[in-house]
Amino acid sequence: MEDFVVSYVVTGLAFWSTAFLLMRALMPKRSYEFCNRAVSTMHAVAAVGMSCLSVADWSCPVCPLNAPSSPRQMKSLAVTLSYMIYDAACCHLNGDVRLDNTVHHLVSIVGIVAGLAYQRCGTEMMACMFITEISSPLLHLREMLKELGVKDTDLNLIVDILFAATFSVARMVGGPYLTYVTLTADYPILIKAMAAGLQLVSAYWFLRILRMVRYKLGKKRPAAPKVADN
Repeated sequence: MEDFVVSYVVTGLAFWSTAFLLMRALMPKRSYEFCNRAVSTMHAVAAVGMSCLSVADWSCPVCPLNAPSSPRQMKSLAVTLSYMIYDAACCHLNGDVRLDNTVHHLVSIVGIVAGLAYQRCGTEMMACMFITEISSPLLHLREMLKELGVKDTDLNLIVDILFAATFSVARMVGGPYLTYVTLTADYPILIKAMAAGLQLVSAYWFLRILRMVRYKLGKKRPAAPKVADN
C-alpha cells in the first residue's frame, strides 16, 4: 500500500473526529446522533463529489473496468476509509451496534482496504462509492428533521419519498449491475465479497424502506367519511 494512502487515512480520521467535536461544541443542545449525522452528511457530499471528479470519460462513467487505480481514486478511497473507521467507532461509542450497520461497516472497510492493497478496480469502487452515498444526505436529513421537531409534516414526507426514490434507483438498479460486473469478472475475491455483501445489505434496507413508505403514505390517506346512522 502506498505511503500517501496511510497518510490520507490518518489525516482523515483526525479530520472527521475533529469535525464531530466541533459539531458537539457548536450544537450543545443537539444529540450525539444528530452531530454524527451532520458529519456523515459532510462525507456523503464529499464522496459523491470525489466519485464524479474521478470519472475520466462521461460517455462511459464505469470505464475502464478491472484497471489499475489512479492516484486520485486511491486518495478518494482513503478518505472514505478514514470516514468508515470513524463512523464505526462513533456508532460503537454511542451503543448503536446493530447487525446490519456492523456488517455494512465491516464489508466496506475490508473491501476498501483490499482495493487499496491490490491497487486495482478503482473505477468500480468509485462507482460503488457514488451508488452508496448519493442517497445518504437525504437519509441523514430525514432523521435530523425528526429531532428538530419536523415530523409527520408534508416536508418530512417529501424528504422520505425523495430518499426512498434515490436509494431505490441507486441501490436496486445501479447496485445490481455493478455487483454483476464485479462477480462475473476476474477480480480479487475480497472485492467480490465486498460487492456481494453491500448488495445484500442494500436489499435488506430496501425492504425496510418499502415498509416505511407504505406506512407513511397510509398515514396521509384521508379517512373514509362516517355514514350517519338513520
